[in-house]
Amino acid sequence: MTVVLVAYNMAREIPRTVKSLSATMQRGLGHADYEILLVDNGSTQAFDEALCKSLAPNLRVLRVPDAGPSPVHAINMGLAAAQGELVGVMIDGARMASPGLLATALAASRVHRRAVVGTLAFHLGPDVQPRSVANGYDQQAEDRLLASSGWDSDGYRLFDISVFAGSSQDGWFVVPAETNALFLRAELWSELGGFDEGFVGPGGGLANLDTWSRACALADTQVVMLLGEGTFHQVHGGIATNSPISKWPTFHEEYVRLRGRAYERPRPTPTFYGSLAAIPRATLEHSLHRHYDLSTPHASRP
Repeated sequence: MTVVLVAYNMAREIPRTVKSLSATMQRGLGHADYEILLVDNGSTQAFDEALCKSLAPNLRVLRVPDAGPSPVHAINMGLAAAQGELVGVMIDGARMASPGLLATALAASRVHRRAVVGTLAFHLGPDVQPRSVANGYDQQAEDRLLASSGWDSDGYRLFDISVFAGSSQDGWFVVPAETNALFLRAELWSELGGFDEGFVGPGGGLANLDTWSRACALADTQVVMLLGEGTFHQVHGGIATNSPISKWPTFHEEYVRLRGRAYERPRPTPTFYGSLAAIPRATLEHSLHRHYDLSTPHASRP
């Protein structure tokens, strides 16, 4: 498999992301089983490539010439260069991965010959980052939080220091508005046409939501949502995730211009694959409370 990872000016974040994706941290896979393809989208601040390659010998780095503010072209470059039969895309290089993400995605891809494998997203810190940043959460606070968590000895501890991202706020048992780690077989990426390069705005606007929606709508596919695995966003001053002011109106205007209609969240009937054994009890309870009235007698619950 190949994991395509896109980064722009993430010298602090990329080594952690790469480490979380390395065979040292990922369970059930060795370096020879997959490649990490890091596409640098015109960074003006260099990251430590030697360090990253020492963490993950299966790392390849591509650089986008004349890069624009959108990561979409960089993603498509990565898709074109990917050597894996199964290809995962992480549009944001600041997102760390849970330890079973890759092996579980690989296994989930075998549930159906045209599986569309998605994951939930989390924000590091005490709240979703548009709010936590406004209340003083910053890179220094996050560095302390990660250092105290012990994540680098057990990546599942990232669940203890994070919250559901806004797009995943309904929890484990619902298809989210987007996925920040989307896995498709290479031929399915070709059928989808990759990411739409019409999304030219900073950060790609709604390109990630659009790609997820189009993938969910492909004929004769099965959406498979991973249980107990996810991605964790590091604060880095991102155009959308770390902004206290919503960029939705601008992003949605571009979407309507490209699609000719308002954005609608995909609502396929999913299959769930994985285990919730490693997640905190509160995370599971949040998900259950979103869907079931737990105050009713056990026998009458759905």
